Amino acid sequence: MSSSSVAPSDFSGLWVPLITPFRHDGMVDHPSLAALVRRLAPKGIAGFVVCGSTGEAAALDEDEQLAVLATVAAAAPALPRVMGISGYHLGQTLGWVRRLADNGLHGLLVPAPSYIRPSQQGLVGWFSAIADASSVPLIVYDIPYRTGATLSLDTLRTLAAHPKIQALKDCGGDMAKTRALIADGALQVLAGEDAQIFSTVAEGGAGAIAASTHVETEKFVQLLRLVGEGRLAEARPLWQALQPLIALLFAEPNPAPLKAWLADAGVIGDDHLRAPMTPVSDALRERLLALR
Repeated sequence: MSSSSVAPSDFSGLWVPLITPFRHDGMVDHPSLAALVRRLAPKGIAGFVVCGSTGEAAALDEDEQLAVLATVAAAAPALPRVMGISGYHLGQTLGWVRRLADNGLHGLLVPAPSYIRPSQQGLVGWFSAIADASSVPLIVYDIPYRTGATLSLDTLRTLAAHPKIQALKDCGGDMAKTRALIADGALQVLAGEDAQIFSTVAEGGAGAIAASTHVETEKFVQLLRLVGEGRLAEARPLWQALQPLIALLFAEPNPAPLKAWLADAGVIGDDHLRAPMTPVSDALRERLLALR
């Protein structure tokens, strides 16, 4: 596939990285997933990220991931969908990318290969090969604390020159790098850390991919709109009011606190996770209940 055979996509706005609900028997709870998607779809979000880290994609096989994607598409066909992919075997990853080609995706969310820690040249090769194989644009997922690989500013600028690499989910923890990429304008920069939504968008970032937005979705949508319009005095108290929620939802490994919140609210059937993920502690569950 030619590297120039895809048109630019818009990844601005608020994207919800969906959880994957599970039943008591450990199977995917597709009715709960469909209900969750239908609940979120009309709230002003840009679209959904399916099978990211919040969706426990590492615990889902390929057939399960395709079934999850199909459920999301059927529940909200008008909203764009981005599929998370990950791995460290390039050939297998390229095969999966090609298998996804006919699924109506808006883009792919792609991190560095985990565990291997390649050179910057190796990282350019990894993302470029995936972009060349993809039928849709890529969002580069810069998250060194999960992958063990840090994407340098020069590497991200090199990747931005690829016509299919069009956005960045920024969990890099380097605001100077974030600011430089926003100033370049070659990539749409999306906050990937929920606590950095305000600062990233205030600096000129395009939006966010944030797990907290399963909850109080309209407030997050309003926040992005106000900050994007430069109405910081109005946005600031809204943002400050969301801080206790964000803090609790990440007080233990994501998505356990989020699943506990959604199950307690009756949005999903239960808060089951797949090993090695575990449910929230009783202490955090009580704190979540007290915040409701």
